[in-house]
Amino acid sequence: MHEIGERIRELRNGWFTQQELATAAGVSVDIVRKLEQGQRHTASVPTLARIARALDVEMAALLAKPTPPPSSEPDSGIVAIRRVLTAVDDLTGDGTADVEPVSLGEAERTVEYLWGAYWGGRYELLASLLPNALTQLRATHRGATTTDAPRTACLLARAYQAAGDTLVHMGQTDAAFLAIREALAAANQGDDPLLNAALRVSVAWQMLVQGRYDDSAKVALSAASEIAPTGDVSNSQLSAYGLLTVTAATAVARNHDKESAGDLLAESRQAADKIGYDRSEHQTTFGPAKVAMLSVDCAVVLDNFTGALTAAKQLPRDADLTLATRARHFADIALSHLRLGHDEQALNTLLATESMAPDWLKYQTLPRQVTRELLAREQRKSTRLREFASRIGATRAS
Repeated sequence: MHEIGERIRELRNGWFTQQELATAAGVSVDIVRKLEQGQRHTASVPTLARIARALDVEMAALLAKPTPPPSSEPDSGIVAIRRVLTAVDDLTGDGTADVEPVSLGEAERTVEYLWGAYWGGRYELLASLLPNALTQLRATHRGATTTDAPRTACLLARAYQAAGDTLVHMGQTDAAFLAIREALAAANQGDDPLLNAALRVSVAWQMLVQGRYDDSAKVALSAASEIAPTGDVSNSQLSAYGLLTVTAATAVARNHDKESAGDLLAESRQAADKIGYDRSEHQTTFGPAKVAMLSVDCAVVLDNFTGALTAAKQLPRDADLTLATRARHFADIALSHLRLGHDEQALNTLLATESMAPDWLKYQTLPRQVTRELLAREQRKSTRLREFASRIGATRAS
C-alpha cells in the first residue's frame, strides 16, 4: 500500500484535482501524480509540508505513524497517559489521596529510568510505565516539603517531557503538546534556571514534526536569546544555548533557508567547540558530535545528499550519541544513499539500524518510506530486502 499517496488522494478527493492541489501547494503536479500512483513513496520534507498545508492537515496525517499494540492493562497505554494528562482531580477535590508518593530518591531514579527507556527507543515500555509514574510523581510533588518542592517540580517536569516526546513518536501530537505544557508549568515551580530552555527544545521539535517550521525556529531562537552566553559561562549554559541554536537550524533548513541554516549551524558549532566534548544535560546530549549529526540532517532536508554523506564522515564512529539519536542519523544516511542511487548501501544502512535499534525502528516512517522506494526500484528484489520490508511492515502491495 502506498501510504502517503493513498492519504493524499483520500484527502483531496472532492476538493482538489491533482493539478489544483499542486498549484495550491506550490509543487509540481508530477510529484503529486507519482506519489498517488505509487511511483514515489516519499518526497522532501518541505514538499510534504506544503502539500499538508494545502490540504489543511498536519504533516502527520500524511505520514502514517504506527500505534502501539493495545494494552491489556487498564492503567497503562495511550488512553491511560491521556487520562493522566487531562486529570480533573484538582477540580473535584479528590487530589491524589489514593496514590502513595515516593521518596525523592525513588522519584529521581524513576525519571532517569524513563529517559533511559526513551533514548533506547523503548516506546511500548514507556506507554506502560508513564501513567503510573506521572501519577506518583504528581503525588510526590504535592506532598513535598517546602525545601524539596522545587526539586520534585523539576522531576515532574522532566517526566512530563518524557511523556510528550514519547507521544510524538506514537503519532499523538495533541496529547504530546498537553504533556510539554504541563512540563513547562512544573518547571516554573522548580529551581533549575536552564530547565525551561531545555523544555523549549521539545516544544520546537513538536512544531517541527507538525510542519510548523516558522514556529519551531521562533520558539528555539527566543529561548536561545534568553540564555545567550556572554563572557565566562558554564558548560551547562553553553550546552543549552547550542542545542537551541542547532534545533533552530534544522527548522529553517526545512524552510529551505540554506543561508540561515548555515549561520545557525556555525553558531552552534562554536558553542560545541568551546565545550570540546559531547556532554549529557537535561536528558539529551550536546557537543561536536551532535552538531555534526544535525548538519547531516540539514543537508538531507535541503536535498544536498552528497553533502550529507560528506558531513557524515565528520561524525566519529565512537561519538557519544544515544541509541535513538544514532538510529535517526542512520535513517538520514539511508535516504541519502537512496537518492544518489546507492541502493545496496541504503539497504545495508537500514539493516544496521534494525540490528542496533529494533524497538525504535517500529515507530519511524522514514525507514519504511526508503524501503518502499527500494522495493519499487528493484527489478529483482533481493531476499534481504523482501524479508526486511516484511519485518518492518513496508511490504508494497501489488
